[in-house]
Amino acid sequence: MAFATQSSSTRPSISQINVTPLVDVVLVLLIIFMVTAPILQTGIEVNLPKTKTVAAVDPEQRAVVTISRDEILFYRSSRVNFNELGELLRSEIGDSQQPIFLQADEDVPWKTIVAVVDEIRISGYETINLVTRPYRQGRK
Repeated sequence: MAFATQSSSTRPSISQINVTPLVDVVLVLLIIFMVTAPILQTGIEVNLPKTKTVAAVDPEQRAVVTISRDEILFYRSSRVNFNELGELLRSEIGDSQQPIFLQADEDVPWKTIVAVVDEIRISGYETINLVTRPYRQGRK
């Protein structure tokens, strides 16, 4: 198909796709995903104590109980009542041989940690692993 101009000459139509709007949309989506990706990470932010031996824990694949600085109890990323923790673990996990990972802020009183460990053991789980962060000499 050709278009006629005022001088009655014809020129071929433009058959290329303009990709500029597509690139604009893709870049905006990329920026949105880059900003929101850190927010979507699961888990509760706690300041873990430092140790020399550390193993990585994935909260999505493991049973992770977290005690925040304010002594609020979480299972995975959901807030939990202390009295309902044992029942929740039995209904969610079931297998008493699976390890439970406990992470607590370093400022949480020891009596709170012991009470949570005791509640987990009462519910039938004997393998309780404490989650820490790596200790590096020369750094704080």
